[in-house]
Amino acid sequence: MSPAPSPSRQRAVHPAVHALFQRRLEGDDALLRLGNLRFAQAGLAAEVYADTPEQLQHVLGFVSPLPNLPMVHLNRSVNLLHERDRSLVEEFATRFSGRVSGLVVHDQRDMATRVPELMAGLRELAGRSPAPYIFLEYAAGLEPDLFVDIAQRMGEMERVSVCVDVGHVGIRQARMHFRNRHPDLDLAALHPEDPRLPSLAADVQAAVDSALPAVLEMTRALGRIGKRVHFHLHDGHPVIPGLSDHFSFLTQIAVPFEHRGRRSLDPMYGPGGLAAMVSAAIDALGGERASLTLEIHQSEGRLPIGDAAPLFRHWQDLKNAERMNYWLSVLTENNVLVSNVIEPRPGR
Repeated sequence: MSPAPSPSRQRAVHPAVHALFQRRLEGDDALLRLGNLRFAQAGLAAEVYADTPEQLQHVLGFVSPLPNLPMVHLNRSVNLLHERDRSLVEEFATRFSGRVSGLVVHDQRDMATRVPELMAGLRELAGRSPAPYIFLEYAAGLEPDLFVDIAQRMGEMERVSVCVDVGHVGIRQARMHFRNRHPDLDLAALHPEDPRLPSLAADVQAAVDSALPAVLEMTRALGRIGKRVHFHLHDGHPVIPGLSDHFSFLTQIAVPFEHRGRRSLDPMYGPGGLAAMVSAAIDALGGERASLTLEIHQSEGRLPIGDAAPLFRHWQDLKNAERMNYWLSVLTENNVLVSNVIEPRPGR
């Protein structure tokens, strides 16, 4: 259970809450119309993916500007160390000024040794680009202290700041913690069926438990800089094969053995961790300088489309519509968890 908010928080401006908005599955634009319907019902703003301005132009036709302008996540290969990529970011910023609130761009591993060059490029971009914000996302596994230092160096650059991806921060921290105890074994090399996992489960979960404090520490450090910060919120666990994060905060990791009375492992954060991260963002930044996106990719199931049936009258097979509707329901459930923190109601 999350702690009751302070009176000052109750009076504060709430952070903008977004969720991932995309077509995801094979089908036509009825899937985007379904997304728009469910986002409107939940009061969610959108964060969309776009590789080109033309892609963004198309998807914005299905996104409401309310309750907040959408965020845009650019292609992961965009590298702000490169002039051609900065020109692309500037093109997005110029063409969609007033229509989107921010552009999210991944950091890159080579930035660790080229910080002065990165700062020069960002300074140049900040001087040329109009609104929206440009957010450099923690994604490449840089040292957290270096990432905070990069944010500090942004200083007075207008409309340039950082995005904290809590999954990337947490997975890196858990692997580092586990390596200190088991220097010859990478935590990410384990998987739920691994015969080594039962004897290592306690150490694995201790490593996973270290993820939340790392995120909270980074959040507080960024809050002291005084800039706006965006957050990508999602859960996961290092032993999940393939993409080990971008899961719901209600996920449990099934294992074929008993651990602490259950045949499952807790994820990095869970609902309590989500509440702690959202509270820390509000406390460190205030609602006016924090924004949040539920960047949850991985959920599979089917849910009847119900009131959205008129959108799919031309469809013969509703399987992908029901799969999309299920994924949207997962986003909505996680939005309720966030809402319980930022706008608590009696009886919740």
